[in-house]
Amino acid sequence: DVQLQAYGGGSVQAGGSLRLSCKVSGVVFKDIGIGWFRQAPGKEREREAVSAITIIDESKYYADSVKGRFTIFCDYGRNTVYLQMNNLEPEDTAVYYCAVDSVPTAWDEEALGVSEYDYWGQGTLVTVSS
Repeated sequence: DVQLQAYGGGSVQAGGSLRLSCKVSGVVFKDIGIGWFRQAPGKEREREAVSAITIIDESKYYADSVKGRFTIFCDYGRNTVYLQMNNLEPEDTAVYYCAVDSVPTAWDEEALGVSEYDYWGQGTLVTVSS
């Protein structure tokens, strides 16, 4: 079974940093794409893309809202993808989820599309205080 374990969330003040981790098992790591998504508090809020990466060639994608502040990267030996979040703002407060796309084709168009992903982790909460 494909399993994703997301961790690294916490509470920080605006301007602070956190690093999220997503450890993946049950798939050939090099063949997949991994995305980070977030959902702000409240049931009215939709899940939105944050960043994504293909493992085999490390193509990277970022939502406009996080460009220049967040960096996605992988550790092949640990089967883990990280999201380094710098200069955090209160608007970044959300539950962050990692997800796997088993066949990351046409990713120039689909990397940040929630419907592209096949498996989801449990989420980790990030709270940014002003």
